[in-house]
Amino acid sequence: MPKHESDLTVVEPQESATSGSAPDGAPFAEVGAPPEAEACRTEIEQLKGERDQLLDRVARLQAEFENARKRAERERIDFRDYATGNVVEQFLPVVDNFELALKSGGSAEQLRHGVELIVKQFEEILRTLQVNPIPTVGEIFDPRIHEALGSVERDDMPDQHVADEIRRGYKLRERLLRPAMVRVVHNPNQKAD
Repeated sequence: MPKHESDLTVVEPQESATSGSAPDGAPFAEVGAPPEAEACRTEIEQLKGERDQLLDRVARLQAEFENARKRAERERIDFRDYATGNVVEQFLPVVDNFELALKSGGSAEQLRHGVELIVKQFEEILRTLQVNPIPTVGEIFDPRIHEALGSVERDDMPDQHVADEIRRGYKLRERLLRPAMVRVVHNPNQKAD
């Protein structure tokens, strides 16, 4: 029996061989662990690596998609501005002629003749853009391209035909830009078929 407590030595318990770390920091393999456990650990590490690669790929694809969407939006805006610029450029001479007509000191008849020439110039530009007026007077009323603002009782025209045009309608190729506002004939002498 020791005389003093200082003579006692305390023995630290050593870690078991089944757990802990090797001097290089790598975990000790469990003693008696089946080789399937090591294969599972390897497979888990491999799957984690694949997951990380897939997450990185998804993040890159999302960024590429967002960049493509922004690029397409910029291109759409640029194209619209370019197309608008081309159309407006064709109408600038018409505006110039209207300004000249307003500055002229001619008679009312000369002013009227000048405005008629400007309207012809305007219609020519519309034709080059493939914008055409909708035929109205004398045509059969078609609710797809005509907007009836009233009816006129007449016996010199067939029933349900356009009597007169209030506002001209236009089509861009086959697409309706605006319907023509018209008055429709009501002929009491003609029976509906």
